[in-house]
Amino acid sequence: MSELADELVEAWRVHNRINLFLLERISDEGLACSAGPRGGGRVWKQFAHMHTIRAYKLENWHKPLSIGLAKYGGDEPVPRDELMAAFTQSGEAVEQFFRLGAAGETKKRGFKRGLGVSLGYLISHESHHRGNILLTLKLCGHKLPQDQGYAIWDWDRM
Repeated sequence: MSELADELVEAWRVHNRINLFLLERISDEGLACSAGPRGGGRVWKQFAHMHTIRAYKLENWHKPLSIGLAKYGGDEPVPRDELMAAFTQSGEAVEQFFRLGAAGETKKRGFKRGLGVSLGYLISHESHHRGNILLTLKLCGHKLPQDQGYAIWDWDRM
């Protein structure tokens, strides 16, 4: 694999570790928070959605990597340990997709514009939801401690 492909995979790994770092540190009460009156943006639900989008993208991009990935929907809360396991599993599957794509071993290479755009999409989508999660926690009185909030920006240590 090329040096650039290694860097794409490392960018994905860091990003996934940030998601896991955040999920691990949110209280149970925080996971149940929603900034909206109908509860559609509950914190746990946003994490479940991020994982589910990974599963759907992998199903399109390289179906064998999506086998066994859970897809969440509905209003039944997904426990933290299940979300952690799902993020770990889908994170590894996405990493494998980038490795296979860089080696030219996938039938589809993500978006038509290439692997870099596919990586950009996934990170942008999930970062959008992380921002929503952090805002929801703040509005609901469950803001992360300052050092943990800043830690997600220290990619050299993440």
